[in-house]
Amino acid sequence: MQLLKKNIVVSAIIISCFLYFCLMHKKFLKNLALLLFLNLLVKPFWILGIDRQVQNVVGTNEYGLYFSIFNFSFLFFIFLDLGITNFNNRNIAQNNQLLNKHLAGIASLKLLLGVFYAVLVFLVGMLIGYRGRQLYLLGWVGFNQFLLSFILYLRSNISGLLLFKTDSFLSVLDKILMICFVGIMLWTGLFGQKFKIEWFVYAQTLAYCFTVLIALIAVLNKSGRLRLNWNYHFFYLIIKKSLPFALLILIMSFYNRIDSVLLERLLPDPLGAEQSGVYAQAYRLLDAGQNFSYLFAVLLLPLFSKMINEGQSVIRMVRISFSIIITCSLLVAIVSAFFGKDIMLLMYSQNTGESLQHYINRIDQAQHIFNLLMFSFVAISSNYIFGTLLTANYNLKALNLIAFSGLIVNLGMNFLLIPHFYAIGSAYASLTAQLLTALLQFILAFHYFRLDFSRAFVVRFFSAITLMVVSGFVIRAYSTESWYVNATIMVVFGLTTAFVLKLINLKEFVVILKGNDEQRK
Repeated sequence: MQLLKKNIVVSAIIISCFLYFCLMHKKFLKNLALLLFLNLLVKPFWILGIDRQVQNVVGTNEYGLYFSIFNFSFLFFIFLDLGITNFNNRNIAQNNQLLNKHLAGIASLKLLLGVFYAVLVFLVGMLIGYRGRQLYLLGWVGFNQFLLSFILYLRSNISGLLLFKTDSFLSVLDKILMICFVGIMLWTGLFGQKFKIEWFVYAQTLAYCFTVLIALIAVLNKSGRLRLNWNYHFFYLIIKKSLPFALLILIMSFYNRIDSVLLERLLPDPLGAEQSGVYAQAYRLLDAGQNFSYLFAVLLLPLFSKMINEGQSVIRMVRISFSIIITCSLLVAIVSAFFGKDIMLLMYSQNTGESLQHYINRIDQAQHIFNLLMFSFVAISSNYIFGTLLTANYNLKALNLIAFSGLIVNLGMNFLLIPHFYAIGSAYASLTAQLLTALLQFILAFHYFRLDFSRAFVVRFFSAITLMVVSGFVIRAYSTESWYVNATIMVVFGLTTAFVLKLINLKEFVVILKGNDEQRK
């Protein structure tokens, strides 16, 4: 709870700073601020207050089994969508009158894709050795993925109609419901039994069903009655337009999510499930960080697309985005390197029946993985900038080749390292793959856009990093305060340094947003 309270306080500070610059009279900025506010408020509570507690209650092995199956189901998530959601968002935004016609056709196509997805995941699941309870969990988790895909599609219609407030609330509604459902089961004891991982999955199903219903009502309120339309020529045209994005997402899903699946499958039972659970402990905060970097990518894609389409230079926007996102992600990674073990001890408790020595070993291992993954977070944040820029420029072939290279490296290193180093080996594989793809995307973006990072900017950037690292050593060596006070001091010092050196310049960022917003009008 202490970590949760601190997370809420930090989130509130970030939100306040952001709103100071963003809450103008501009509709675009108001909606962006609302989206950030809701996600910063709800998702950290979900990840740290609910999802983390579920793992503590059910144990490392049980959660590790769920985590590997969830990631396995996510590997094939693109087959539920094939890029249709992105296509639909752009299409409805440009042609509102097509909502009713396309809603019927695409909703029918989504149902067919759901059947295909179910057959695919079960066949592959059985091929890699899933049996019994594993297939039972896979069935429920796979159904949840289908519901999530349908929610995202319905939201694409809502955002395409520029109903940003509705879309913002729908973006967190399933998490709010899950907090309620799982919170009741975890903290009230109404069921009179020990919490089971299956209950977690069932609660997710219920939350998604409610969200689908509410999103569907919101869409039908604008489109009128929904009648399924089995127009196979229409299906073909939609898929053909969406496929270039689908291949990229499929490859990226594999090298981002396959680690826990390989851990659970390559190592003998129950070691595989346990190592997957340990990996999940460290991955949880990386997942939280990715959510916030992704919000910037959602913002940057239309901005980059518009600027490229109109022949505007993107250099200034790239430099500002890079300095904000990478500086913040590096600060998080550096603080995590100094206080990783303290964070893991605070977040995870000793399992029932687990010896103290085993618990200490598990925390040490989780800390090592956590440190590696948080530096992966820096590379992932870079990908959200330069990958988004290249996507806006429609360099999908090059992006697919880069993603495929990352997948090959990730798979090769996982198969080589997991048998000897377990989850730590998988973390090294992930870090290497993410760094490789980040470097290749940066080089490609530099080549296409002639990006110019001035010498002064480079000096300021590396000076900030050096000062952050030095502050960590000084604080750890001489401070007598508790670790979370020291961590807070380090974060405040790092942010102050970034502001003083003008690496975080929100005002300039907002000026660009306002300029683009006015041009849209």
